[in-house]
Amino acid sequence: MDWLNQLISEDTLYYWENFIQNWGMAITVGLLGVELLVLTIKKKFTFQIVGDALANFGTFALFIIISYLVFGLAYLAGLFWIYQNFSISQLPLNGWTVLACIILADMAFYWEHRFVHRCAFGWATHTVHHSSPYFNLSVGYRFGPLDGLMPFFFFAPLAMLGFHPLVIFAAEALIHVYGNLLHTEMVRRLPRPIEFIFNTPSHHRVHHGSNPEYIDKNYAGLFIIWDRIFGTFEEEKAEVKYGITVPVETLNPLKLFFIGFTRLTKQVIATKGLANKIATIVKPPGWSPK
Repeated sequence: MDWLNQLISEDTLYYWENFIQNWGMAITVGLLGVELLVLTIKKKFTFQIVGDALANFGTFALFIIISYLVFGLAYLAGLFWIYQNFSISQLPLNGWTVLACIILADMAFYWEHRFVHRCAFGWATHTVHHSSPYFNLSVGYRFGPLDGLMPFFFFAPLAMLGFHPLVIFAAEALIHVYGNLLHTEMVRRLPRPIEFIFNTPSHHRVHHGSNPEYIDKNYAGLFIIWDRIFGTFEEEKAEVKYGITVPVETLNPLKLFFIGFTRLTKQVIATKGLANKIATIVKPPGWSPK
């Protein structure tokens, strides 16, 4: 770990966090081009796929505007405030604390991801990510309006444990970039030990399936072991049908970006009784008094 310790300081953490995000995007765009070329060779290429990809990056642009300009500074400032005022200790910056933070941040991601699937308000923002009927690397950049805010409440406890906010931020960036690269059909199955421990394209294809047996499965970020431990793992067997159970019939990124909250608002308005309206927001997606 000595070599890793030499790379760790507040300045280098800023650098690596930005490096991970910037190069993650560049690699994704390059590999997306390869995916489209493969689809062309297989005669499966359509302009609908290109339109969907452009819509995905359109939602990402809106996500950047909201998350970075509105939530970004508040997110990091909030972690620093908790770290400075409520942490039970302040752990040193070294290789061991970075490794521990990545593992715990990945478990936090699992529970945050599970929450946004099982709470209608969370699903209203996360449904955007699942609404594409395709599965390629551009889908990793399909975001909803509050996708940048939800993780804060699950990663904040790491600051209370004493992990430096920049380590938490960098760990979250690593998890998201890794997760974005899983959105592909080009990689089928990896060796069994890798498939057992790590999240893979095969596992994540299941997560994006609207097949009844695939819904609400494989929430993992880096490590699929969380799904195995907490009973949400499902292996890829039947062909995956991508998208959500009520399809979205638009490629307009602005409509896509708010589609979940538009649908939830209509459902709340149509539900009678204040208690039922609140339940519609906090209970799992699709709940109704009947």
